Amino acid sequence: MRTAHPLLHRLFDAALQAADPFDLIAPHLPPPPKGRTLVLGAGKAAARMAEAVERHWQGELSGLVVTRYGHGAPTRHIEVVEAGHPLPDEAGETAARRMLALASDLGPDDLVICLMSGGGSALLSLPAPGIGFDEKRAINKALLRSGAPIGEMNCVRRHLSSIKGGRLALSCHPARVVTLVVSDVPGDDPAVVASGPTVPDGSTGEDALAILDKYGINASSAVRAVLADPASAAPRPDDPRLSGNAVHVIVTAQQSLDAAAQLARAAGYTPVILSSSLEGEAREVALVHAAIARQVLQYGQPAARPCVILSGGETSVTVRGGGRGGRNAEFLLALAVALDGLPGVHALAADTDGIDGTEDNAGAWLAPDTLAAAQALGLDARSRLADNDGYGFFSALSQLIVTGPTRTNVNDFRAIVIEP
Repeated sequence: MRTAHPLLHRLFDAALQAADPFDLIAPHLPPPPKGRTLVLGAGKAAARMAEAVERHWQGELSGLVVTRYGHGAPTRHIEVVEAGHPLPDEAGETAARRMLALASDLGPDDLVICLMSGGGSALLSLPAPGIGFDEKRAINKALLRSGAPIGEMNCVRRHLSSIKGGRLALSCHPARVVTLVVSDVPGDDPAVVASGPTVPDGSTGEDALAILDKYGINASSAVRAVLADPASAAPRPDDPRLSGNAVHVIVTAQQSLDAAAQLARAAGYTPVILSSSLEGEAREVALVHAAIARQVLQYGQPAARPCVILSGGETSVTVRGGGRGGRNAEFLLALAVALDGLPGVHALAADTDGIDGTEDNAGAWLAPDTLAAAQALGLDARSRLADNDGYGFFSALSQLIVTGPTRTNVNDFRAIVIEP
C-alpha cells in the first residue's frame, strides 16, 4: 500500500496542535466585570473557544456561539448551535437574530466576550433590511465560485449584513466588548475574520459594489440601494461607541508554520517558510511552489536539501469544471502536473479546519510516483485539473487526508519535503 512521506503528516499534526485555541485563550481573558458576562461567537473554532472560556473563567457566564455542522464541543453554560457553511442556512440566520437580542439587554457594567474565527461570516448570515435571505445566499455562492480572495468576499458580506462590520458591537453598547480571534485570513486583520461582527473597518458600500461588478455578479436594485444608502453603512473605526472595546488575535497561521518549521529542523531538514499569507489562484500558486522545488534541486536555493518548503494563506479557485474540488486538492493536483514525477519531492496541502472546501477531506498528499500510479489507473491529471476534480483524482489514489473537524481554522497549510 502506498503511503505518504511520514514527515508530512507529522508536520501537519504540529501545525494543528499549534493552532488549537484551547490553551491559548486564558492569557487574553479580561477580569470579570461588576455586571454580567455574556459570551457570543461564530466560526469553525467557536465551540472549542467556548469550551476553553468555560474552563478558565472565574465567575458566572452565559452565552451563545454558532459553528459549522459537526464542529461542536461540549459546554455547560454557553449554548453551542450548528449551522450551514460555506453556504448559509436558516439556522445561522436564527442564531444571528438571537445574538442581537441577547446583546440588546446589556448595561455599562456588563462584559461581552466575542469569540470569532474563520467561517463565522457564513454562519452569521443575517441580511440587511430590504435584502432577502435567498438573494444574499445566491450572492455568497457566486462569490465562492468567482475566484475572489477572502478579503473581497468578506467586504461584500459585511455591507449586506445586519450583524457584521462592527454592527454586533454596536448592539452590545454600552457594555464593553472584548473580541478574541482565531485568524484564517492573510494578514490577520480582525476586521476581515468572520467579516468582523465586532470590528469595524474603513471600507464602504461602494467598495462592495465595485467587487460585485469586478466579478460580474448580478446585484438586484435592492442590493444596490442598500450599498448606496449612507443610513445602511457600517460603523466607522472612530465611532465613539466602540472606543472602550478591545481585540486580541490569539491564533494565526504563522504560529502553525513556526511549529512545523521547528519539527522539520529537529528531523534534520532545513525549513523555509515562504509566507503565511499567500493568495491567488491555487493552480498558479502551485506553479510557484514547483519552481522553488526545482531551484532547490538544481542550485540549492533558497536552501540545500534536505529541506521543507512551508507556506500558508488562502488560495482561491475559479470554478469552470464539474468535478469535486477543494482549493488544496486543486493546488496539489496542479503541483503534481508541474513537478511531473520529479524525484525526491513529496508534498501535502490541507485546510487546518479539516474541510477542504465542501468535501469530507482536509486535503491530500503526493509523492514522486503519484502521476505514474494515476496513469496505471487510467487517470489523466491534466484533464482532471481542467475539470476542477482534485478530490476525485486523489480519492482514486487513496491519497486524501481525512481528519474530521479540527475545531480550529488558520486556513491552508502546505509542505513540500525535498529529500537528499
